[in-house]
Amino acid sequence: MVKNSFISIIPQEKKKENRGSVEFQVFTFTNKIRRLTSHLELHKRDFLSKRGLRKILGKRQRLLAYLSKKNTVRYKKLIGQLDIRKTKTR
Repeated sequence: MVKNSFISIIPQEKKKENRGSVEFQVFTFTNKIRRLTSHLELHKRDFLSKRGLRKILGKRQRLLAYLSKKNTVRYKKLIGQLDIRKTKTR
């Protein structure tokens, strides 16, 4: 496995500005989640990493719930950009 196989999806100019924004936090949590899921595919019995993954998933879920309540336009843009959730179809 290549150690640096994950390329950050955040543009360089975005990293330096406004690191405390909800979008930036969701970006970083998504990168951590993707890295941990690939780690857990190789190491299925790494229970501490599974616990950390669950904690990060909960944090991201709370941030996304907050963003969906405060600003649905930014929420939908972020979801589309990260390709996290599937759109609901009836």
